[in-house]
Amino acid sequence: MSEQIELRAFTFIDSLQPQTASFIATVAQGFLPLENQASLIVEVAPGMSINRVTDTVLKQTDVSPGMQVVERAFGLLEVHHFDHGQVRAAADAVLGYYGIAEEARLAPRIVNAQIITGIEGYHTMLINRMRHGDVILQGQTLYILEVHPAGYATIAVNEAEKHANIKVLEFQTFGAFGRVWLGGDEENIIEADKAIRQALSALHGRPNVG
Repeated sequence: MSEQIELRAFTFIDSLQPQTASFIATVAQGFLPLENQASLIVEVAPGMSINRVTDTVLKQTDVSPGMQVVERAFGLLEVHHFDHGQVRAAADAVLGYYGIAEEARLAPRIVNAQIITGIEGYHTMLINRMRHGDVILQGQTLYILEVHPAGYATIAVNEAEKHANIKVLEFQTFGAFGRVWLGGDEENIIEADKAIRQALSALHGRPNVG
């Protein structure tokens, strides 16, 4: 092992959905992803260690880095490529550098999930003023998710978009917790919640007890 770290989030996304890819392209400062590309999300602590992760991945593969966030406590990296093999190789490069297995990651934990139906007009204004994605309209249903660690917010949104006709309003993938805001009709929001819970429960790792 080259250095001691905590692998917080580590997840492979097989195909970025249109809204998810477009949202990342709106807020990211790196090489922007396109829909249908595969993506890898890595979150580690301490945050500075993500610099070594980025260096290792880019020297060993042809993936493009979309996001690198370096905080004092946590560091996040997102890379992507149309070739799934390149993204899988990036995952192997990260694990090989640290000398750990994928199961060393923290398992996802849903901290809070809320469904608010028939949202009021003034409430939509508050949400729409802070979002980087689509807008929510009066009378629609709002879905809010808080997940730990933060890096799992991306796969949550992507799986919701795969399985339901929803609007991606906003999601945050770094910090102490990840957060997701989705909009749509009640039926599709319920389906999105089911897809998110199923996807996150399938990601096994170290116990994550709140």
